[in-house]
Amino acid sequence: MQIVHKVTGDVVSEGSGAMFDRIAARYDTLNRIMSLGMDRYWRWQLFRALKLQPGHRVLDVATGTGDVGLGIMRRCRDCTVIGIDPSQGMLDVAKQKSAVAGVASMSFVQGDAQALPFEANYFDSACIAFGIRNVPNRQLGLSEMFRVVRPGGVVAVLELGEPDSGILAGPARFYIRHIVPRLGALLSGAAEYRYLQASIAAFPAAPRFADLMADVGKAPVSLRRLGFGACNLYTANVSGNK
Repeated sequence: MQIVHKVTGDVVSEGSGAMFDRIAARYDTLNRIMSLGMDRYWRWQLFRALKLQPGHRVLDVATGTGDVGLGIMRRCRDCTVIGIDPSQGMLDVAKQKSAVAGVASMSFVQGDAQALPFEANYFDSACIAFGIRNVPNRQLGLSEMFRVVRPGGVVAVLELGEPDSGILAGPARFYIRHIVPRLGALLSGAAEYRYLQASIAAFPAAPRFADLMADVGKAPVSLRRLGFGACNLYTANVSGNK
């Protein structure tokens, strides 16, 4: 599927690096507003799941504007973080934020989650936050994450979803389906945020994705629902039998 920008008329593919180049400058602010500030808490839960230790090497896949990688560095100053993303526009923002924060041991690479340019077992952990939806071949993307993490390390996925149970499930679904794309388009002037809602709706139910991740990694996956299921955290310890 493709998106035609209503101002420039340019055509970009949904979920592509070029699509995210368009909204890079306002991405952080829009996330804060549209998640009602909950995205910070969700990332904090991700950091805890990574079991960070001094000296650890961490890969942040689909790093975007670097929020996750910088959060890891604040939590573990002696860690080394590499952020990879297909959008050069997002990486430019991430580099600026990294420079302002004075972070020296975080670097950025433009690349594809489906073909990570790293050796097997190189990292102590790998994570992807709000990005697995945009990987065309999710199974391949997960396989690559498990490949580059050493046995005993952690692979963690933080992803949005549509709540399917509980008293607040209905209002939460309405917010995601109707408010988020309209608010995003209003604040950014971009049709790209309609893709956000559609990609959330098309994403597998949390238990099904957890099963996929477990099958790929050949390891049990822990599923934690956050925000009444508006966000889910999937965590696996990497098996020695990869």
